[in-house]
Amino acid sequence: MIMTARYIPYTLKFKRPSGTSRGIMHTKETYFIVLKQGEKIGLGECGVLWGLSPDPQSDYVQKIAHVCQNINLGLEVLLQDLDAYLSIRIGLMTAFDSLNAQRPMHLYPSEFTRGTQGGIGPGMSINGLIWMGDFSFMNTQIRERLSEGFRCLKLKIGAQDFDQEWNLIRRLRAEYGPDDLEIRVDANGAFDRDTALEKLKKLSDLELHSIEQPIAVKQWDEMAQLVQESPLDIALDEELIGLTSSEQKQQMLSQIKPDYIILKPSLIGGFDHSDQWINWAENLGIGWWVTSALESNVGLNAIAQYAATKAISMPQGLGTGSLYLNNIPAPLRVQNAKLYYDLNQSWSFNSLNL
Repeated sequence: MIMTARYIPYTLKFKRPSGTSRGIMHTKETYFIVLKQGEKIGLGECGVLWGLSPDPQSDYVQKIAHVCQNINLGLEVLLQDLDAYLSIRIGLMTAFDSLNAQRPMHLYPSEFTRGTQGGIGPGMSINGLIWMGDFSFMNTQIRERLSEGFRCLKLKIGAQDFDQEWNLIRRLRAEYGPDDLEIRVDANGAFDRDTALEKLKKLSDLELHSIEQPIAVKQWDEMAQLVQESPLDIALDEELIGLTSSEQKQQMLSQIKPDYIILKPSLIGGFDHSDQWINWAENLGIGWWVTSALESNVGLNAIAQYAATKAISMPQGLGTGSLYLNNIPAPLRVQNAKLYYDLNQSWSFNSLNL
C-alpha cells in the first residue's frame, strides 16, 4: 500500500521565559513527520534544539523535505543518509513506530501505557526542574515544585553569581535534609576548568546528588581529573552529543569514567543509540537516567514510553510537558512527582491538522 509523508513546522511557546547558562528561551522550534498509509497515521517529532543539537542547520528543512518526498524508499534506506541529522533520525523512526503501533501513540507498550489501574498505569518518578534566574524567581519555582510533591529537584546553575546560587541551595538544604529532598544541579558546562574543582567541593558540602556537565565539552583529560578529584558525583550530558562512532563513544566513557550519563534521545540519535550508551555505561559501572530535550508531548511521549521499558530506579528528567502554552494535548499527566499515561484522556491533534 502506498505511503505518503509530510512535515509540519511548529513553534512551541514557553509559559514563561526559561533560562540556562546558554541563554533565555521564549519559544522553541520543532518539526513533526506525519506518515499516512491507508487509514493508518504515524507521527514522530524531530525535536531539534538549536545551539545544542549537532544537526546541520543550513539545510535542515530541506533534509526533512527530502525524507518525506522519498518516504517509499523505506526506513532502512532513509536512515543511511541521516547520520548527521540525529533529530530527524529519531523523528522518522518514531513516526514508523507510531504507524505500526496497535494503538495510536502506544509506541513501546509496558505497564506504563496499559492503564491497569482504572485506565492509569503505574507512574514514573521524575524530577522537578528549576530554571535559572534571580533568587526570587528560582525560589518561587522551588516552592511551586515542592508544593506539587517533588522530592527530587534539578536546578540550573552557572550563569548567575556562584555564591548567590550556592546560598540559595544552602537555604533549601537547611530546610530539607538529603533524606527528604534529592538535589541535582546542572551547570551546562559553565564552570571554568581552573576553578571548577573548588566549586564542586563547595557544592558537595550541601550533600547534593550530582552535578551535570560542570565544564564545557571536549576537555576529556580535565573532565577525567575532575571525576577523580571531585567529592561530588559528576554526570555527563552535552559530552555525549555529537559523538558519532562507537569507538569515540566508548573511548570517552573509558577515559572520563563519569559517575552517570544522561540520555537525551533526540540529541543522540534515537533509542537504538540510547541502548548502546546504556550497555557501555553499565559494563563500566556507570549509572544513567533519561531526560527529554524540550520536545512537545509527541516527543516526550515516545521518550517516556521508551524509559518505561527499562529497569529504572531513580527519578527521570521527563517533567517538561507543562512548559508550553501550546503543547499538543496528550494523556501524559504529572501528579505527586510522577508521570502517568492516563487512558481516560485523549490525544488532540487539532493544531496539527492531521
